[in-house]
Amino acid sequence: MKDASPQTIYLKDYTPFGWQVADVHLTVALAPNATRVKSRIHFVPNPNAPEQEFFLHGEELNLIRAAIDGEEVAPEITPQGLRCKVPSGPFLWESEVEIAPAENFALEGLYMSNGMYCTQCEAEGFRKITYYPDRPDVMATFTVRIEGDEKVKLSNGNPTDSGEGWAEWHDPWPKPAYLFALVAGDLVNHPGEFTTRSGKTVELNIWVRPGDEDKCAFGMEALKASMKWDEEVYGREYDLDIFNIVAVDDFNMGAMENKGLNIFNSSCVLASPETSTDANFERIEAIIAHEYFHNWTGNRITCRDWFQLCLKEGLTVFRDSQFTSDMRSAEVKRISDVIDLRARQFPEDQGPLSHPVRPESFQEINNFYTATVYEKGAEVIGMLKRLVGDEDYAKALDLYFERHDGDAATIEDWLKVFEDATGRDLAQFKRWYSQSGTPHLSVTEDHADGVYTLTFKQHTPPTPGQSEKAPQVLPIAVGLLNPNGDEVVPTTVLEMTEAEQSFSFDGLSSKPVPSILRGFSAPVVLERETAPEEKRFLLAHDTDAFNRWEASRDLARACLYAMITEGAGPDTAWIDALEQVVRDADLDPAFRALMLSLPTQSELVQMLHARGVTPDPDAIYAATEALKNAMAERWSALLPALREESAVTAAYSPDAEQSGKRALGNAVLALQTRLDGGKAAQAQYDAADNMTMQLSALSCLISAGAEETALAAFEAQWKDDRLVMDKWFALQVAATAPENAATRAGALTERADFDWKNPNRFRAVMGSLAMNHAGFHAKDGSGYKLLADWLIRLDEKNPQTTARMCSVFQTWKRYDTQRQALMQAELERIAAKPGLSRDVTEMVTRLLS
Repeated sequence: MKDASPQTIYLKDYTPFGWQVADVHLTVALAPNATRVKSRIHFVPNPNAPEQEFFLHGEELNLIRAAIDGEEVAPEITPQGLRCKVPSGPFLWESEVEIAPAENFALEGLYMSNGMYCTQCEAEGFRKITYYPDRPDVMATFTVRIEGDEKVKLSNGNPTDSGEGWAEWHDPWPKPAYLFALVAGDLVNHPGEFTTRSGKTVELNIWVRPGDEDKCAFGMEALKASMKWDEEVYGREYDLDIFNIVAVDDFNMGAMENKGLNIFNSSCVLASPETSTDANFERIEAIIAHEYFHNWTGNRITCRDWFQLCLKEGLTVFRDSQFTSDMRSAEVKRISDVIDLRARQFPEDQGPLSHPVRPESFQEINNFYTATVYEKGAEVIGMLKRLVGDEDYAKALDLYFERHDGDAATIEDWLKVFEDATGRDLAQFKRWYSQSGTPHLSVTEDHADGVYTLTFKQHTPPTPGQSEKAPQVLPIAVGLLNPNGDEVVPTTVLEMTEAEQSFSFDGLSSKPVPSILRGFSAPVVLERETAPEEKRFLLAHDTDAFNRWEASRDLARACLYAMITEGAGPDTAWIDALEQVVRDADLDPAFRALMLSLPTQSELVQMLHARGVTPDPDAIYAATEALKNAMAERWSALLPALREESAVTAAYSPDAEQSGKRALGNAVLALQTRLDGGKAAQAQYDAADNMTMQLSALSCLISAGAEETALAAFEAQWKDDRLVMDKWFALQVAATAPENAATRAGALTERADFDWKNPNRFRAVMGSLAMNHAGFHAKDGSGYKLLADWLIRLDEKNPQTTARMCSVFQTWKRYDTQRQALMQAELERIAAKPGLSRDVTEMVTRLLS
């Protein structure tokens, strides 16, 4: 277990490691409880580093032997590593350690998953494998020999030799230890190949357990599409002879980009129409692309230190978003990204866990794999691209790859590339990396003598550790429509740099209707008082898909606010205006499905809190349900026709066209269920030949309270498929009525197949409980207590997953005093647990601060 009294590490204190690593040779003799790891590392003094003691990271290692230049030494061992006197010049370090992968339930370092050996070394897991300078700026070539009886033995790079009971791999590209990977087990491969643009043939494999071979074809095609796209759009070609992906059941993350050997959570690579939903397919496609794109933005160019994490993650998230936009619908992808940003990152920015895209300090780096680093980091890249334009963005990226290939780089390096390529001064733009919080953007308008003026004001509320905020650079995409609905000024990007700034448009005889922040061109909260008539006008006429969706979303928020705070009825004028969009068969069905979705309950909490109203989860749930019922009743004659229109008769494909139709049909089914009690849902469940239709029908049946037969049938059909049963666990908690959510979740944890040590199964139940907003926030505190009980238990095995799950409490101070007191008590109970990990200690301390 990690030290529960961790040291705070600061960006300002960075110093280079005192030695460079010329090369690393590892011999790993596998045994579940006694794996031996021998290392041979050539160290060379670093001329650019200050004088310092020789220290190698190492945790939970049993040192058998250590030697320098062949002479045995007795280093000083600490819980964090070892110290040793070393020669003043180059030297060879050798060590042998023993570790127990079968007892490693934290899933960091080398561990076992159902008999398979697997590694996860990002961020600081390699120190649990052997003694090493485990930091991203120490890069070296690795040669690895794996010994054991396992059928398949994999590591980074290219295979060099093998024999009975052993295999060797060599990675010619220098890499930090966090990118090291090793997998060994009785696996089978789904093979493929890809020919690069220079004519090199690359061997491709997806390695799985026997029986999962039929779930790899989609992942293989997604990998090939990613490789082709990266060549065409970014000019990046793959650089090894082989690329391997391995599916692992027990994995804390979605996937990991280890050089040439990507390790994936099984849920993020295995797919078939019978077992995976359309959303699963799209997610798998995006994650495979993300990890592959890391080969250049993360591996060939890595980050100097963990404060620069957004350098690789923000850029790669932006790249995988571009990829999905090109593979599917760019408009739908943009809206989906903003929904996710507002649901996950905005609350982070506005609460006790707020931090800049590049943090200034941390105690446990695992706690900074956050929506701010990833999703807001990607938004920052997107803003930079809008500001410089597509051509200069491409020029800057080419220079970035040319200048920093093989480097451990910084945000300063990244911005300097853009300055050199474009001639722009990005000193102010850099604030996006150092200043936390979500900017608020207000706007007023004026029209006189044919001149239309928009005046913007920006301010960012105080966040922990940052009370004063300076103006940010904001790219504000604006279009203007005349009263007839015609666009008189196409999308124009206004560059705002001051706290208050005006922009004028000439030659407009009539006052236009502004479409502001098109495409969500900056991650801000837009504050503008507008009449419902103007919102309905934009809903009907705006040429920007995002702002058309946003207009409807604003009307829905206003309607729900009035229902929650004033007891008002549903806004039938909005429902009727929305109907015209939903009826439009020329629109993308996926876009129409998104238009049918309402603001999430957590989104409504943010809105109420921002307006000084204490959120009541029960009132929010009741209003949301009442509005959905009103939509169903008003469209009762329309719904059957919409479902018929969205029916797919061709053989199943997860492509954008079919997925969009199914999304629309299933959104309509959810409304229909409110009228017929689940009859249409039961018919769909009985006829379903793919998981998308089956699971959607089951969700509707649960929400209607008519699920008992279908739940039993689903379990009987899928009880032997772990990933599908994760869906079964999750859906029961997420879709059930709030008053039963905690009880149902608690009952599921008592089942023999609730493997709480498996992150997927744990998140299926506890993550779904947190997503059932009113259920988690039940007045009696049962949801809080159940989650806290399990977090306390899980922390003893898997601190990383526990700490991330603690973030569901980040908005606890927004609620009424009774709920606040209950949540505070649970957080304090977690904090008081003896031997609490440093991961969870840091999270709970920040939440309670």
